[in-house]
Amino acid sequence: MADDERIVNAQQINPKDFSWRLWPVVPLYPYGRRQTIRKEVVKDTIWNFDQIQGIFYVVVPIRMTVVKLEAGGLLIYAPVAPTPECIRLVNELVAEHGNVKYIILPTISGIEHKVFVGPFARYFPTAQVFVAPHQWSFPLNLPLSWLGLPPKRTQVLPEDSSKTPFADEFDYAMLGPIELGPGRFAEVAFFHKRSHTLLVTDSVLSIPEDPPAIALLDPYPLLFHAKDHATDIVADIQVNRRKGWQRISLFALYFQPNALNIRQWSQVLQDALKAPERSKKAYFGLYPFKWHPDWQRSFNALRGDGRLFVAPILQTLILNRAPKETIDWADKVASWDFEWIIPCHFDSPIKAGPHQFRQAFSFLEKQPAVSAGLFSSSSYPLPEEDFKLLKEIDTGLNKFGIVPAAKEKV
Repeated sequence: MADDERIVNAQQINPKDFSWRLWPVVPLYPYGRRQTIRKEVVKDTIWNFDQIQGIFYVVVPIRMTVVKLEAGGLLIYAPVAPTPECIRLVNELVAEHGNVKYIILPTISGIEHKVFVGPFARYFPTAQVFVAPHQWSFPLNLPLSWLGLPPKRTQVLPEDSSKTPFADEFDYAMLGPIELGPGRFAEVAFFHKRSHTLLVTDSVLSIPEDPPAIALLDPYPLLFHAKDHATDIVADIQVNRRKGWQRISLFALYFQPNALNIRQWSQVLQDALKAPERSKKAYFGLYPFKWHPDWQRSFNALRGDGRLFVAPILQTLILNRAPKETIDWADKVASWDFEWIIPCHFDSPIKAGPHQFRQAFSFLEKQPAVSAGLFSSSSYPLPEEDFKLLKEIDTGLNKFGIVPAAKEKV
């Protein structure tokens, strides 16, 4: 993987370059202003395009991957917001490597990915759009064309990857659809043969110790979550940026880890009156979070040694609804000889191969491979106590029959 990284100096660009006008469709921070970082991860072959998004300043990267085709042209995996800046950065690659030929929507449930595909495709009118099968929308299940996808050049990925026009360069494996009551989950992992690189959406990830470059373009969310109390004034220094990032990671993956308590709202309102900053940007001084002094133990357990793992939300609420199907899919993916993994969130690229990928799904097995000594025990499991809120959510969803019950491990 190439180490060089292209970061556009935001101070030299018109703010209109960051404009995303359709943000009300999925109203996530930073709303209508999204910056983009392009990073070359395989020289002259693969580029990541990172943006940021979140709720209540819990901001994490969302990533698009661009791959140069041997025959010329580009394939796009999981588009991000097509801001003027983002499209300009893509067009620089187009000028050097050829037109965008294929745009891939590899998920059916991730609205934060689906919302960008139609608008993105309009900037590249000759590109073919391929979407994961069994697409759906809520509250009404609408045709793809009603969701903004170009009807004349959008098609569903065939079950057999050899029947696609890019089969010589890519293989893929489909997970799902996993039925979740009101919706479904599915993901398509792409394997780029020439670079030995695996592209995934949400299924696996790795957490960096320090905030990624895209989060540093505006460190305010990091500093907001570095506070211990509403009255704190947090200096913009590296140690506080790291502290905020690590807490954000725990928020994003557990919602509420064991090391976090929520203060009583009467106390939150009293504290807000004493806060040094009570602007709209600072949520009027409201800060309801109380972290235990040893909160970092939860982060260290989550990150491990930078290992690969399945997000706790997927472990608790989604993939355990289809353990056999998930393991079968993981086995197929692990049959490929990849050396790098690029997820759509958190760290990228990740130096990991088939064994590490397959190991990440051992939580679905009665006798996981880790117990047989095939994998490092340091990579699994995550602390049981941090799953408390997720398991309460799972119990509630089951109690009211909103989602099917989890199935027995395989």
